[in-house]
Amino acid sequence: MSSLMKINFSESEDIRTPEKTKMSVVSLGGHTASKLEVAPGWKWSECIKPHVGTESCQKSHVGYIESGHLHVVSDDGSTVDVKAGDFYVCRPGHDAWVVGNESVITYEFEGGWTGEFADK
Repeated sequence: MSSLMKINFSESEDIRTPEKTKMSVVSLGGHTASKLEVAPGWKWSECIKPHVGTESCQKSHVGYIESGHLHVVSDDGSTVDVKAGDFYVCRPGHDAWVVGNESVITYEFEGGWTGEFADK
């Protein structure tokens, strides 16, 4: 294996498209990352919950928001707004939704979107 590697999200062979969602997953040298694009009106509990069957998202997320605005509510009632330029960590047990009329583009380097959610 080379000490230098690269891949572009446009080369992803793993594209998942639940309602109002496009997720491209890439793997390289044992590492996985995802690019998530969610449209205005997207809400985890409406668009993803039917595919995974849990009351809230039970995955941890570590990522960066390139554009848009997400509102995240934890099962314990705490909230955070994540906007373009923000790095974030969300622990298991939360819901999230797009705020406003701009799509959200986020890149995740650990967590749920890079994991076993495989319903396309």
